[in-house]
Amino acid sequence: MKNTGPLKKAAQEMGFSNCGVAKATFLEEEAPQLEKWLKDQHHGEMRYLENHFDQRLDPRVLVPGAKTVISLSFNYFPSNEDLSLGPFKIARYAYGKDYHFVLKEKLSQLVLSLEPIYGTFEGRIFVDSAPVMERTWAQKAGLGWQGKNTLLLSKKAGSYFFLAELIGNWDLELDLPNKTDHCGDCTRCIDACPTQALSPFHLDASKCISYLTIELKNQIPTEFDGKSEGWIFGCDICQEVCPWNRFSKPHQEPAFKTNEQWNDIKWEDITEEVFQNLMKKSPIKRAKFDGFKRNIEWASKK
Repeated sequence: MKNTGPLKKAAQEMGFSNCGVAKATFLEEEAPQLEKWLKDQHHGEMRYLENHFDQRLDPRVLVPGAKTVISLSFNYFPSNEDLSLGPFKIARYAYGKDYHFVLKEKLSQLVLSLEPIYGTFEGRIFVDSAPVMERTWAQKAGLGWQGKNTLLLSKKAGSYFFLAELIGNWDLELDLPNKTDHCGDCTRCIDACPTQALSPFHLDASKCISYLTIELKNQIPTEFDGKSEGWIFGCDICQEVCPWNRFSKPHQEPAFKTNEQWNDIKWEDITEEVFQNLMKKSPIKRAKFDGFKRNIEWASKK
C-alpha cells in the first residue's frame, strides 16, 4: 500500500477540505438497513434508488478491480449566510454554480496530477452522480460521522460540505473509520424539522422539504401546506440548528460565489425566460421552471 501523503497534499491544494481512504468492500451492515428503508417507502418517488442495489452496496461491482474508495469533502458555506430573497429561501449549496461540474473538473485534475506517483488510475470519479453510499464511505474514511439528521458531520467543519469519491485501482494506506457519534443527547435537528421527516439517525425522505421541492415531480401533498418556512429549493433547517455548524467557515471557491442577480428578482413573478437565463449553470435548474413555480406557490401558503 502506498503512502497517502501526496494524495492528501494535492487534494488540499485543489481546495478540498478533507480526504480519506477506505477499503473497497461489501457494505454488510448497511445492506439490511437500505433494504428496509426502501421497503418502507421512505425514498418517496425516487425510484432510481431501488436500482443497482448490488452496485450501491459493493463498489467492486460498480467499478471492477477497485481496491479503495477515496472520499473527499469540499466546503460550500457562503460568506453571505443570509442571502436576501425576500420571503423565500434556497439551500446554501445552490448559491453558486452546479457543484457536479465544478468538483468533477477538480477531481479530474487531481487524478492527472497523481498518476505519476500512484500509476494510471483505473476507476471512476463520482460527485453525487451514481449508486454510491457517499456518507457511509466518508465515515469509513474518517471524514466524520453520520449525525441524527443523517448528514455527515465533522467536529472541525460542521456539515456544509459536498462529498465526492474516487473509486479505483490505487492500492493506498487506509484511514481509520470514524466510529464515534458526537451528537450526544442533542435533538435540535429533529425538533426543528417542520415536516417531521427526521427521527434519530433516520430520514423519511418522502417528508423532507428538499425532496418535496427538488425530487417530487407531482404536486406537493396538502398535508405539508404551511410548513415550508419559505424554502423554495432544498432546505437547510437541520443544518442551521446543528451546534457543530458553529465551526463552519466561508468557502474560498469562486465558482460557488452567490449569484447577486437573485437579489433583484421578484420571485413570485419570475418568467420562464428569466429562470432559464439565471439557472443555466445552477443546480436549481434541476427543479425545472414548472417545479420552481410550484415551490414558490407552496411556500406562499400560510
